[in-house]
Amino acid sequence: MSQNPRAALVFDLDGTLIHSAPDIHAAANAMLANEGKEPLDLATITSFIGNGVPKLVERVMRARDLAPDQHPRLVSAMMRHYRDQNSALTRLFPGVMATLEGLKQTGCALGICTNKPEAATHDVLRDFALAQLFDVVIGGDSLAQRKPDPAPLVAAFRGLPTGVPRLYVGDSEVDAATAERAGVDFALFTKGYRKKPVDALPHVLAFDEFPALTAWVDDAAEGPVWTKP
Repeated sequence: MSQNPRAALVFDLDGTLIHSAPDIHAAANAMLANEGKEPLDLATITSFIGNGVPKLVERVMRARDLAPDQHPRLVSAMMRHYRDQNSALTRLFPGVMATLEGLKQTGCALGICTNKPEAATHDVLRDFALAQLFDVVIGGDSLAQRKPDPAPLVAAFRGLPTGVPRLYVGDSEVDAATAERAGVDFALFTKGYRKKPVDALPHVLAFDEFPALTAWVDDAAEGPVWTKP
């Protein structure tokens, strides 16, 4: 971590830095196959992403009329399938690596705040050679609360330098609500997994290419547009 950080930025993971829906889709359908149920299409599974694995499994179970009392077992089954190959079909969004490396090199402190379980998050960061770029990682099971409760985001920023500009970068309604509740400015990546129009989500920046985030950070550092701690 830089001794004199320029800013602190925390990122969501699924739908923001990585297009992980195909692997999540594959794991959910493997779980369904073991239960003798028909698969769900990618668009349906993608619409279930955002509130963590337990909620995603709950939605899958409801879609395929599985008994609610099987939820704990099926969450475990889903995670086993996912961790078997959680990066096989996943890809970084274009420009992510160069942008993160550039932000780090210019003195930004970086963190992750995701509803993906923490162990799976570390696996993905390792698989894509991202782990060394982040000073703090908060997953969906790191705390008792998960997004949109602000506690995980507050914890992520607590692990980064204080007294510097802060920004949360995400792709969804959950991320926007989390940032708003935590009192942090929000940057919306518009090619992720959100369900509502861009204008329906509070944000200080909406972008579809990651170099635009770097440009905005450069401009923002020159004026009082950031949320200060």
